[in-house]
Amino acid sequence: MQTIKLTNSQGEETDIGFTPGDTLMQTIVNSGASDLLALCGGVCSCATCHVYLDEELAGLVAPADEEENDLLELSEHRQQHSRLSCQIRVTEDFAGKKVTIAQSE
Repeated sequence: MQTIKLTNSQGEETDIGFTPGDTLMQTIVNSGASDLLALCGGVCSCATCHVYLDEELAGLVAPADEEENDLLELSEHRQQHSRLSCQIRVTEDFAGKKVTIAQSE
């Protein structure tokens, strides 16, 4: 099984399996990670699935659209490669890449 390296908001890293086509949010929630809240269930209305993509992974996904950008603008924890995990579809290219769960607001 291919994996993504997930770092939780406390800095602990683990490898999680993924299924291409799922959203990154689904992948993280299915892994049992408890610190990704994902309160809106993936409809891009809350920003509680905020993650940081490593630089290489950030270059593999389409840029955030206006709606996602607007939600990320509200976060005091936004960084250069911040994304909402509900807006990203996992592909085979994610294997071995790093994702970090952002701190909660």
